[in-house]
Amino acid sequence: MVRVKASHYTDLLRIGVPIMMGQMSTIVMGLADTLMVGHYGTNELAAAGFVNNILGLLVIGGMGFSYGITPVVGALLGEGRLHDIAGKLKNGIFACSGVGLLMMLLAGLLLATLPWLGLPQELLPLVRPYLLMLLLSLLPLMAFNAYKQFSDGIQDTSMPMWIILVANIFNIFGNWVLIFGHCGLPELGLFGAGLATLMSRLLQLVLMASVFHLTKRYELYRKDFPESRINKTDQGELHRMGWPVALQLGMEAASFSFSAIYVGWLGATALAAHQIMITISQLFFMLYYGMSAAVAVQVSYYRGANEMEQTRKVAASGLHLCWLIALIEGIPLLLLRNKVGMLFTNNTEVVALVALITVPFLIFQFGDALQSTYSNALRGIARVKAMIWIAFVAYIVISLPLGYIFGFVCDWGLVGIWMAFPFGLTTAGLLYYKEFRNGSKTYCTHRD
Repeated sequence: MVRVKASHYTDLLRIGVPIMMGQMSTIVMGLADTLMVGHYGTNELAAAGFVNNILGLLVIGGMGFSYGITPVVGALLGEGRLHDIAGKLKNGIFACSGVGLLMMLLAGLLLATLPWLGLPQELLPLVRPYLLMLLLSLLPLMAFNAYKQFSDGIQDTSMPMWIILVANIFNIFGNWVLIFGHCGLPELGLFGAGLATLMSRLLQLVLMASVFHLTKRYELYRKDFPESRINKTDQGELHRMGWPVALQLGMEAASFSFSAIYVGWLGATALAAHQIMITISQLFFMLYYGMSAAVAVQVSYYRGANEMEQTRKVAASGLHLCWLIALIEGIPLLLLRNKVGMLFTNNTEVVALVALITVPFLIFQFGDALQSTYSNALRGIARVKAMIWIAFVAYIVISLPLGYIFGFVCDWGLVGIWMAFPFGLTTAGLLYYKEFRNGSKTYCTHRD
């Protein structure tokens, strides 16, 4: 049993709470977007839902790639090699921008193939301009992610939090002005929502870059930035770190997205209940993923300092905090499970289904917190290749087939589809934990 110290908890809270706040503001922004677009028109809401569901996988994958910067920077901080960090940031910006251009290309292919995707014809004039705005926002989003992960890596998580909050407030205000045509501006509808998103992502990049390049806050790191060079060694390291995390997060998200196909076979009522619970699950996940990201920061720091026993203590402390967060969130949801659906709809059948799938949802919080913590711990010790096969086994080989078996062979319906998630997530968590234990011991042996 790993013995942890109170200081591990306080350090993780100091680093993790700002990340959690930034994640929360993003969720709130998404809800605000949905509410505003939904109030504008049903077709606009349908068009936005289609675009966001498709691009969401790209954004998650891109975000996962940028996560590879954090452990690289954190390890240098632990080693005391502060003058090398600026070079990693410059190479990180270059690498993330390249991935951003790739994401834009993929989104462009989606834009070109829209007529052949079977969408209702009345949605196409709404989807095209909205998709174009979000496509253009992918490059500044990825460049911002590079700066953010650098800042997280040096344990300054509060500055990105404030910038994300400002950008999200700007986005909500921009939606109000541009969708509905306030303040003397034209009424642009869904196109206005996309334009507001593009401007908010440009704003957060400009703010973060300005803080780094123009203020004293990062002066220690900035002075080495002009002399640093983009090179194959750093690019190779960042790509080796980034792509496994991108694939891991993508497969995890895909297990939930592809399960919606199963749910669609059950009808509109099941789909509505499924979407409501997905929205709730995103809130839960974003909170303790913020704490898990703090685990990656601290683990990478102790890896750089060659204090591998501390990495295990940090990971255990992070798991305790994630379980506590899940418990604090879960108890009210359990008590209010028969009413929570009413926040989203007046349909009594949907509300009843939401209450039923709350149970498997709460069950998988144990495994979700476990996999979130130890996947980030693996990121912290730079042992990320194993995350690909673990994610494939847990989410593709186990979770998706079990969803079909429980839902249709066992005839448990929507509850059965959701009962597959505890198996996939817990399997991933246990395998990540085993890989981390083995990896931390191997790393320590090699360093010694």
